[in-house]
Amino acid sequence: MYHPTFKGNHYDNGLKFGKTLKKKNIDFDKIIRLDDFQKDFGKKSQTVLSNVFPEVCDEIRGMTDGLNYPYENFASWLLCMACCYDPNGCTAFCFIHDNHVFYGRNNDLPPFLKKVSKSMLYELENGHSFVGNTSSMINFEEGLNECGLAVAMTFLVPTAIVPGINSVFLVRYLLEKCATTKEAANALHNLPIASACNIILADKKGDMVVAECVPEKVFIRNPAADENFIVATNHFSSDEMKNHNASNWDIFFSGTRYKTAYNALQKIGHTDGIEYAKDILGGKYGFMCQYARQLNFDTIWSSVFDISNNKIYRAEGNPSKARFKEDIRSNKL
Repeated sequence: MYHPTFKGNHYDNGLKFGKTLKKKNIDFDKIIRLDDFQKDFGKKSQTVLSNVFPEVCDEIRGMTDGLNYPYENFASWLLCMACCYDPNGCTAFCFIHDNHVFYGRNNDLPPFLKKVSKSMLYELENGHSFVGNTSSMINFEEGLNECGLAVAMTFLVPTAIVPGINSVFLVRYLLEKCATTKEAANALHNLPIASACNIILADKKGDMVVAECVPEKVFIRNPAADENFIVATNHFSSDEMKNHNASNWDIFFSGTRYKTAYNALQKIGHTDGIEYAKDILGGKYGFMCQYARQLNFDTIWSSVFDISNNKIYRAEGNPSKARFKEDIRSNKL
């Protein structure tokens, strides 16, 4: 996993990253191959993104200038992620224990993405500083910002895909623009969403929700009245959104992983919230990351955030084997 740091304005950050990748002689023509639908969707979504989040378009422009690669192809490729490609897994949860707020996540993907995954620190001129983790670049699967807002996405098979902002750019937008769960949830109601996804939000106050999103609707799922935790995997869990599930509850054992996390968080049996989150992610309370080798699918990293103290811990590999280490860059948050 790479750990770059970016400071200053968006264009210069993109240019720096693009030049770094250019030196590695990466052939993006072999990586970026879009069909006709993806080209059309990507082109139309670029217009949406430029209207809503022009700063990140500047960063993409800087990246492509550094790479000497066509902007339109690269931006379309980024905007197709997590909605126009193959399904992936992931489990995320938030909980309160001993008056502290915690977040945990397994990022489950084909193993080849482990080598290209990144944990990136952004210290921006205009926008909140944050640490974001991604199997891509510029967009993010999860992150924690300087305000103590954690944001993450999980993939769902969509019933509809329309030009708009995909889930990984939603995560980036909310990390940069929002300070609290309430602010981020309100923003989602006004953003043009491209396809189905869960967006998990939690802040220092212990306000936590899962925003169950489709292009035509956002439903905010709160913890049950007698619960101080919330879980999301790769399906919609609310009755309100069940008709928007395009698949069953078994995208890489989505229902099983949900049940494992839910049952474990109902009765926390540990004095240390960080260690308990690690144990859940590592599969000590049931199936979570124990994928069979023949699936060619694995947990390629795991994260635990101590949101109350802006601390980040990450296992770069399957958490049943890899050791969690503190990301000391979170001190800059």
